[in-house]
Amino acid sequence: MKLILRETVASLGRAGDVVDVKPGYARNYLLPQGLAYMASAANIRRIEEEARRREGKVRRDYLETSRQASRLEGLALAVTARAGDEGQLFGSVTVRDICDKVAESDVDFELDPRTVHLAAPIKSVGEHLVPVRFRSGVEVELRVIVEPEED
Repeated sequence: MKLILRETVASLGRAGDVVDVKPGYARNYLLPQGLAYMASAANIRRIEEEARRREGKVRRDYLETSRQASRLEGLALAVTARAGDEGQLFGSVTVRDICDKVAESDVDFELDPRTVHLAAPIKSVGEHLVPVRFRSGVEVELRVIVEPEED
């Protein structure tokens, strides 16, 4: 049975591919899950239209994340925390703290915590570079300056 894949299926093919599968696999899995269409001229046009829309959405997402990354690029976040004499923090600076500081700054968007890739919570005073990776592949390093809290 010939089908056109709507989405990429790991062991079968990529979105838009015309594949030949057994009728049971098509009837019981691919068609009910909405992963494929029957191969016909109308459905081929339908898949091409969906691909154009998907491509436009990817392009818009890339442009939006590039704009967001450029806003974060020059940003330096100052975080104050209680610290000991040697510069070790009593607590730590986490992804949530970084996202809250970005929200407090003059940036016009909310930073998704899943895009901040902090290897481990920051536990020392000083300047730290924190990578921010957006879904569209755009990456920027955010400067986080941890200062000891004044008593």
